[in-house]
Amino acid sequence: MAKVTSIDVAALAGVSRSAVSRVFTPGASVSPATATKVRTAARALGYRPNVLARSLITGRSRIIGLVVAYLENQFYPEAIERLSKSLQAQGYHVLVFMASNDNEATQTVIDELLDYQVDGIVIASVGVSNDLTRRCEDAGIPIVLFNRDQFDDRLSSVTSDNMAGGRKLAEFLLAGGHRRIGHIAGWEGASTQIDREAGFKAGLMAGGIKLAMRSIGNFDFETAQNAARAMFDRDDPPEAVFVTNDHMAFAVMDVLRFELGICVPDDVSVVGYDDVQIAAWPSYNLTTVRQRANEMVSKTIELLMTRIENVDAPPQRICIDGPLIIRGSARTPQG
Repeated sequence: MAKVTSIDVAALAGVSRSAVSRVFTPGASVSPATATKVRTAARALGYRPNVLARSLITGRSRIIGLVVAYLENQFYPEAIERLSKSLQAQGYHVLVFMASNDNEATQTVIDELLDYQVDGIVIASVGVSNDLTRRCEDAGIPIVLFNRDQFDDRLSSVTSDNMAGGRKLAEFLLAGGHRRIGHIAGWEGASTQIDREAGFKAGLMAGGIKLAMRSIGNFDFETAQNAARAMFDRDDPPEAVFVTNDHMAFAVMDVLRFELGICVPDDVSVVGYDDVQIAAWPSYNLTTVRQRANEMVSKTIELLMTRIENVDAPPQRICIDGPLIIRGSARTPQG
């Protein structure tokens, strides 16, 4: 069978070829009556527009590259779903690439994204080197960092106010009467980890105490379990612990309750960060700081669209405050 073209659709619908093109171009102006006629004719003929061909003409692929380091953390699948749906509503398609936290892996992924001639890139919790930033800038492809910041004036970013969140958790634990407090950190190269810990330590210092002990969970469930064993299977465990994200906090709580026989929160208070859906489940009931995922996604897309429409638009750093969500995993201060 001969391939159906836009000329065939235009002839059957009784409109111009340019009208057919406008109907299948997101955001283009076309009357409802014309759109109905064109889509009816297209369905009758089995016509589908050639997206790749259009991208060669317009210079726009309508594809956004999304780079993420890991999906084990429940925050990211939820955020990626919101990102994808929001971009699709604006006529974009999303290509998801996985990359580990090292420059070589990220460079390989960016090379592939450049080959696809994406219109923009969202990088979620992955670092990007100065060389890769320059290459994307030279190609006119904007980058927005999501839930990660980086000291590079060429990059836009959207994050939670991690320092303020860390400080809120410290103040909460101190108000609950805790004085011997530990911290289980994530990957130490991440801005989220650096800022959350800095805010937490500042909050403790304002209350006149220092961090009692520290271990590293690397944002990994099993590593966080090992960190919990090292911190609590001893004669002088902490009275409370701040775990850098909820994903690791769940691992810590499992070890405390089911391996070490430690009661949460009667024996030790546990707090996390993110407020993923599982945090509200009765089995964890985790006190945590909420990342406003909807607002973070909205601002990320806003920044990306602005840079796509105007490559000379100045980069922005957006920091969104998140509330402390008090549940039952930590001692609640009186009053």
